[in-house]
Amino acid sequence: MNDEVQAAVDAIRAGKPVILPTDTVYGLCATPYRSEPVERLYRLKGREPQQPTAIVAADLDMLFECVPELRGRAGVIARALLPGPYTLILPNPARRFRWLAGTTPQAIGVRVPDLPEPAARVLARVGAVAATSANLPGGPDPRRLEDVPEELRAKAAVTLDGGELPGTPSTVIDFTAPEPRVVREGAAPAAEAIERAVAALS
Repeated sequence: MNDEVQAAVDAIRAGKPVILPTDTVYGLCATPYRSEPVERLYRLKGREPQQPTAIVAADLDMLFECVPELRGRAGVIARALLPGPYTLILPNPARRFRWLAGTTPQAIGVRVPDLPEPAARVLARVGAVAATSANLPGGPDPRRLEDVPEELRAKAAVTLDGGELPGTPSTVIDFTAPEPRVVREGAAPAAEAIERAVAALS
């Protein structure tokens, strides 16, 4: 497994797509730090370029390193809910990672999941990845590696098997406006997350 982890780390650093287990579903991942690998990921999945993709950080410190502007209200919300099975859409005033932001460069989706092995070791070494569900548009969310479409597995530089995952994608909540907006109910109840965020802000 150490060899597979090293291969995944090397592939991500080289700008190649990999498939990793996450805390929710299998993810198609690439380095977020350059536009070309992200554009390759979009082409591989058939994802429309105007759709945003989250940045997934190894921990909160790495998240704040990637997006230093996540302080004040956004920082409080991130610390209240992460790590956890959430994608938080937060203000991105410096318009960092524009190639991940789709049509809303002023906002960014962020995740800090409780990752299973071996993905936790990969992310600890690369810092962060751009990640989207390892499926084709409209396809089922992959709970097992064999649920990932063959064309994605064939074109990924490395695939890591983390066994069977929960199979429900992250809950997505938009905190860019004064009132939170639930974009997608998912692995954890959005109402509970909003309640925790509001309590942390008060």
